[in-house]
Amino acid sequence: QVHLVESGGGSVQAGGSLRLSCVLSGRASSSACIGWFRQAPGKEREGVASIYFSMGNTYYADSVKGRFTISREHARNTVYLQMSSLKPEDTAMYYCAMRLRCSGFWSNPASADAWGQGTQVTVSS
Repeated sequence: QVHLVESGGGSVQAGGSLRLSCVLSGRASSSACIGWFRQAPGKEREGVASIYFSMGNTYYADSVKGRFTISREHARNTVYLQMSSLKPEDTAMYYCAMRLRCSGFWSNPASADAWGQGTQVTVSS
């Protein structure tokens, strides 16, 4: 069983940057992907970015393309979300999740096999 722990959230001003980390305990299968999701108050959880943990293929929601970068470091069993040019509308609780088998951009939170506890990101104008 894989457990995920996020860190790196915080408060920044618009235009600033943050890097979120998601540490996996346990081994992810070769077909697994890790996704970053976010949920703002009163809104549904939405997919932000996903990466195939083995091959490194990356995918992004249109709202974050060019501003966010997802990456992974096998040696540390960690997936990162580098967020730049942050906007107030990026304010949300950010979660990482794992899906055992993926195809393309993973944006549906209902198909997750494991979740982290979340880390808050607040962007002020």
